[in-house]
Amino acid sequence: MDMATLAGSPPRGIAEEQGAHFEIDVGGMTCASCSNRVERALRKVPGVAESSVNLATEVASVRVVANSPTGLEDIIGAIVAAGYDARERQHPDEPTQADAEDDGPRMPTWVPVAIAALLSLPLAAPMVLGPLGVDVSLPAFWQWVLATPVQFVLGARFYIAGWRALKARAGNMDQLVALGTSAAYGLSIYQWLFAGAGHGVHLYFEASAVIITLVMLGKWLEARAKHKTVAAIRALQALRPGVATVLREGREQTVAVGKVVVGDVVVVRPGERIPTDGRIRDGFTHVDESLLTGESDPVPRQPGDPVTGGAVNGEGRIEVEVGAVGSETVLARIIRLVEDAQAKKAPIQRLVDRVSGVFVPVVVVAALATLLGWGLAQGDWTVATLNAVAVLVIACPCALGLATPTAIMAGTGVAARHGILIKDAEALELAHRIGVVAFDKTGTLTVGRPGLVAVEVIAGVEVERMVAAVAAIQEGSEHPLAKAVTEYAAERELALPQVTGVQAVSGRGVVGVVEAESLAIGNAVLMQEQGVEIGPLSAAAESLESAGRTVSFVAVFGEKPQLIGLLAFGDELKPGAAHAVSSIRAQGVHTVLLTGDNAGAAQRVGAALGIDEIRSRVLPEMKAAAIDTLRVGGKVVAMVGDGINDAPALASADVGIAMSTGTDVAMHTAGITLMRGDPALVGDAISISRRTYGKIRQNLFWAFIYNVVGIPLAAAGLLNPVVAGAAMAMSSFSVVSNALLLRRWKPAPREGVAPQGRGGS
Repeated sequence: MDMATLAGSPPRGIAEEQGAHFEIDVGGMTCASCSNRVERALRKVPGVAESSVNLATEVASVRVVANSPTGLEDIIGAIVAAGYDARERQHPDEPTQADAEDDGPRMPTWVPVAIAALLSLPLAAPMVLGPLGVDVSLPAFWQWVLATPVQFVLGARFYIAGWRALKARAGNMDQLVALGTSAAYGLSIYQWLFAGAGHGVHLYFEASAVIITLVMLGKWLEARAKHKTVAAIRALQALRPGVATVLREGREQTVAVGKVVVGDVVVVRPGERIPTDGRIRDGFTHVDESLLTGESDPVPRQPGDPVTGGAVNGEGRIEVEVGAVGSETVLARIIRLVEDAQAKKAPIQRLVDRVSGVFVPVVVVAALATLLGWGLAQGDWTVATLNAVAVLVIACPCALGLATPTAIMAGTGVAARHGILIKDAEALELAHRIGVVAFDKTGTLTVGRPGLVAVEVIAGVEVERMVAAVAAIQEGSEHPLAKAVTEYAAERELALPQVTGVQAVSGRGVVGVVEAESLAIGNAVLMQEQGVEIGPLSAAAESLESAGRTVSFVAVFGEKPQLIGLLAFGDELKPGAAHAVSSIRAQGVHTVLLTGDNAGAAQRVGAALGIDEIRSRVLPEMKAAAIDTLRVGGKVVAMVGDGINDAPALASADVGIAMSTGTDVAMHTAGITLMRGDPALVGDAISISRRTYGKIRQNLFWAFIYNVVGIPLAAAGLLNPVVAGAAMAMSSFSVVSNALLLRRWKPAPREGVAPQGRGGS
């Protein structure tokens, strides 16, 4: 498959008509409130047209208006002023294995978590063993010694991040943790110093220490899980080898891939990865492109064929003339497309952001109300404080902030591994509601080139002998119909006879001498000029032509010109096209064929594939209008195409799906690109979209339910602060882990991948 058209995408970070685009790594964000605050800070920067901050990837995507003086320094400055770390995101032109390991959210060390656990364990032991009649409580002094480093050394991050947010007049999760644990720690100090000798009163050092430990554990587990959501990008980045073997001055030289330039010739031995894009200059082989296109079977490659950097060379040594390097390669652009999709927000996330923006202030008010309510009602300010602490600790907006982006990251990642590039989160979210799929025909459901689909002969003529004779005359011709005949003969391993005197008759056909017998192949005009009567096969010819076939007659010239047969040419259906349509219909989606061909050709393809609705003679300028008519009842319409003439319809559709085997115009217009010319990927794209959206809804449900149930329980005094801390830590971890289940998704089994029939052109 030629993926070279992917290299037509403009690189990010350059000034375009809509302005420059920047991506910034943001450090220090801990919850949805943090990402919202960064977004608000960016929107206040003059010249910023659009900004989006992804908590899961920790990346801010910013676009400024055209001709704006606002630059990278202004954007970074705004993020730093909001209390966060910021630096320009690096996109190495030559990703290596080391780069791949560094991509995505960085994995924190487990050592601080282990230290916090060791210090907290003696404090928590009495809670566990006390009900069993075992007293292992420590003196107050030793409780203070163990709890203090957890609170102020290991827990310093909460105070620092909370103070930054406070200076920016905003709230975040760190403030809730800092307030809650400080209250428990302070209450313990008060009880120890003023309410008794330390043994006769209960202290709450274990609550503050265990809460911090659990939150740290939760963040560590969350980071581990987030690290896995970017596995698809890391796998793609790891495809590029670090070195290449280049032919220079007649000798093979090993150089860094970054030193390879366009025009170089690289040598790729069997089993090696192809270092960059180009075309084979010498050698025959098979190439494994599975990690790039999802195609499991190696594809044959010969001189003149394109190859893609990152693919694995098979059994043959090949020499490749380099056509693109660095950020211009297909692999680099695929990585950017996946990163863009993971960085952008889905529409559903905007509602979550609005909720998260007011969440922390509301929680603080709820905790204050709990403190005053219990204190004034019962006069027991110790219990009131503990209940307020539980409210502060249980109410963590992390899960809300992670619910959508982690699912999108996992969904787009697994889709990319199977050859489906989803360019933005909005396309992913819309695709789950697709109710109608409109297909272009040529190049989308059909292979896009003519094939020999029918052979008719008169009585006494052998089909294979006639085809072999025609193929011998047509051998060497570049005409599409001639190629179809020679390919047909080659597939059947027909022995071609000797031929002489081949002569083309412009606009009519070709003649030649095969084994001392003159043969003519051409249209009805040529037959009429040569005095050949086509009556014996005229009915068959009319039937084939009415179905959109192109008919060529075959005649011999002896004592009298005589018709011996005809060949019918048509555009063949792609293998598995019928299965593709049936799988889409099985998902409850209405299928439509939009083609500019005549009714006969359209009906033949539609009937062979089982398409619900067929619309023929739809000109390119009419396809966009046809898309609008399919939105009956508010249905979401997807358009699948591959040509320049499909671009208006792809743009008009709610979801545009383009074949990468088509034109770059179609691919730039579409929201989803299929890395193989396999229409079955359309059904897979709908399937993964539905699965991803289902995970988003599940995540949001669990994120909300933790708070909807937890906060009232804590306010009612039914939730111990330690249990609240554990629940809060598990909420984020469970949301991310649930999203990771998407990595198990696999395309539906391909049934009937063998050719399903033949369609009209």
